[in-house]
Amino acid sequence: MFHFGFDDFEDQPDQTRLAELASRYEEADESTWFDSDTLEEIAAWYFEQGRLDDALTVLDRILGLQPYSSDAWMRRGIVLNNMGRHEDALAAYDEALGLNPTDVETLVNRGITLDALDRVQEAESSFAQALELDPSSDETLFNFGVTLERMDRIEEAITLFERCTEANAEHPEVWYELGYCFDRRERLEESIASYDRHLDIDPYSHDAWYNRGIVLNKAGRFSEAVDSYEMALVINDSFASAHYNKGNALANLSDLQGAISAYRRVLEIEGRDAATCYNIALAYDELGLPESAIQYFEMAIEADETYAEAWYGLGCCYDGLERFEEALTFFNRAVILNPDTADFWYAKADCAYNLGRLPEAVNAYRTVVGMTPDNGDAWMDFAETLFEAGQIEEALRAYRRSLDLKPDNAETYFSQARALFALGQSEESIRSLKIAFRLDPDQRDEFPHACPELFRDTNIRLLLGYEQ
Repeated sequence: MFHFGFDDFEDQPDQTRLAELASRYEEADESTWFDSDTLEEIAAWYFEQGRLDDALTVLDRILGLQPYSSDAWMRRGIVLNNMGRHEDALAAYDEALGLNPTDVETLVNRGITLDALDRVQEAESSFAQALELDPSSDETLFNFGVTLERMDRIEEAITLFERCTEANAEHPEVWYELGYCFDRRERLEESIASYDRHLDIDPYSHDAWYNRGIVLNKAGRFSEAVDSYEMALVINDSFASAHYNKGNALANLSDLQGAISAYRRVLEIEGRDAATCYNIALAYDELGLPESAIQYFEMAIEADETYAEAWYGLGCCYDGLERFEEALTFFNRAVILNPDTADFWYAKADCAYNLGRLPEAVNAYRTVVGMTPDNGDAWMDFAETLFEAGQIEEALRAYRRSLDLKPDNAETYFSQARALFALGQSEESIRSLKIAFRLDPDQRDEFPHACPELFRDTNIRLLLGYEQ
């Protein structure tokens, strides 16, 4: 949005003088005369100080003296818009345009207010009219671009923002918006370059340093992303999101201790946050410190008991400690909270299998392969569990599905052979074993130990070449 619009005055007005002028105005009675230029200065002062009610009162006094001042009506609209009185602002802009229908600044501010009211087609019309009057107006191009950006018309917004840079390369916000739009379009290098241009103009913009870090992280330039987040934090050390994403970038660099320190700073600023506690837990787990990981997974759950990933992480820690009963309890909680996540069901299936709860494991594996039908490993685990549960025919179907997906897996051919023998299909079993031995000769050495009852059969040994 435009500033209040007193471009005729000196660029850096004497703030003390304006404060004293406003003080004299406040001490005067209604009969005290102030010329319109002085009143405009006082109104501008109030506006810049955020004293919008006072600015509006002064503007109304100006309009009492000069009711046909389109400039005063336009400024009244700006104040009303900033007060959230958008309909009143539109009425003021309409008064201004009735007096001066070709004023670009009024048309642009009217477009901004219409956008705030979500009357986007009217906003577009107002901006388009302004561009017809002045195609090179950087403020028109910029604000029109912002409206299109909010409408998710990103390519059109980019076009307008680029035209804005051609009209005014030093515009204070356009490079920032370009950075955002290029990021939305995955044009990461252009996004980074745009944020760099913005930072040339405003090097103390912690938001720009932060967004730049986000894009660098997406581009896989993790070390540079950390540097960008750190610049944001030099400017604003309480910027929790910058600490959080710095932690993510450090984790991507395998600096897990550094990541933990960054995440802990988030907790210092924002209190206990489930996602942050979860990330700390993941880092500790990757560092091989399950006790610390458990502590932070539990903290994440205390902050948000519906955090399914934290229950899953807790289950993984206990599973790694071979405390399967507790692990299964946590996996069950995860699948209740988020039943559409295959990894949760897979972990539950493995844990139930380790506990010897074959029916429960079979049901969980069945869910996994139903959700991820192209997962050859899951079909193999499903088949093995079915075989152990005595469901041989279904196990054989699962082995075959696994081999469809992973046809060079010797272990699957070996296991399939056992199912075929159990079903009396000896010739197919021998054929399956021969394929397993060809794919992995170590399977030949494993056979006497894995299937001693079969190895004792002289005919089988002969067919498999154990005896000449």
